[in-house]
Amino acid sequence: MSEIKQLSVQALEWTGKSLRVLDQRLLPEQIRYHEYHDAETVAEAIRSMQVRGAPAIGIAAAYGVVLSVKRHYRADWRERVERDIQLLAESRPTAVNLFWALDKMRAALAAAEDPLVVATEAALRIHQDDLEANLRMGELGADVLGEARAVMTHCNAGSLATGGYGTALGVIRSAWRRGLKTVYAGETRPWLQGARLTVWELAQDGIPSTLIADSAAAWLMKNGALDWIIVGADRIAANGDVANKIGTYSLAVLAKQHDVKMMVVAPMSTIDFSLANGNGIEIEQRHPAELLPDCYLQKGSLVQAWNPVFDVTPAQLITAIVTERGVVLNPAEHGGVRSLKT
Repeated sequence: MSEIKQLSVQALEWTGKSLRVLDQRLLPEQIRYHEYHDAETVAEAIRSMQVRGAPAIGIAAAYGVVLSVKRHYRADWRERVERDIQLLAESRPTAVNLFWALDKMRAALAAAEDPLVVATEAALRIHQDDLEANLRMGELGADVLGEARAVMTHCNAGSLATGGYGTALGVIRSAWRRGLKTVYAGETRPWLQGARLTVWELAQDGIPSTLIADSAAAWLMKNGALDWIIVGADRIAANGDVANKIGTYSLAVLAKQHDVKMMVVAPMSTIDFSLANGNGIEIEQRHPAELLPDCYLQKGSLVQAWNPVFDVTPAQLITAIVTERGVVLNPAEHGGVRSLKT
């Protein structure tokens, strides 16, 4: 396997010698790729939100391991590569796909006679498998939507956040081809992934969308305009609790109140079967500067910021969890996602 066939927007490009990362902080005003040749800079690209979305983070980390092998392959290469793997693991704490991908790379390298060839093939396989999983989830999710007229998504769970096609946006892409009429996107503060990324990405595929302020979601539901909320996930516990972008929990509560259904779309690599429920999910806290103007960041300021990046939605609020292995309807009533493990 030498290249990955892309169907839409491409967030990551493997050149064979380097990893090109689309800087998502600059979209939609600028389309700029940065090229990285070592694990340290890939880790910083993940940490600094140049690449984001749980599956894409895992894929980028896998390529980071390849670059580490390429750089350090000599007598003591295993120790040096392991240090780089630890560095990559520390880049973001919540998305389980990161640790899953790094474990896959460790396993591939464990008995490798030609580590660079083995690592490259393993990373390309992780990337290709994610793309294929997204295509499968798109069709399975569209089956669940049936005759839905209008859906809303939160944050960005499309090609920009995955190996291609997307999780939540993959379902929307597949449903659009089947006749879905209306797509809403929440702006997703404070990074505005919905406003900057999701509506831009949909437009690249010719899919019209309507952007709303996050605070308008309840009124949109009250007016009967929505059938489903469709989101991705950064980690799913065994009981079906879901960690996703901050604001997902509030949307799920609102959806329950207004009889709107809630769909979570994520690959199996996002499920953490070691966690019984969402209480054990570490929630990343980011810098107050993402919320506060400079005048409040000075020493002695009486104004602080609480800036969690994710929240946890209980399984009781979720109508369907869609993976490439199948769909679990009403996970709180059916043992979470444990049935997908076998």
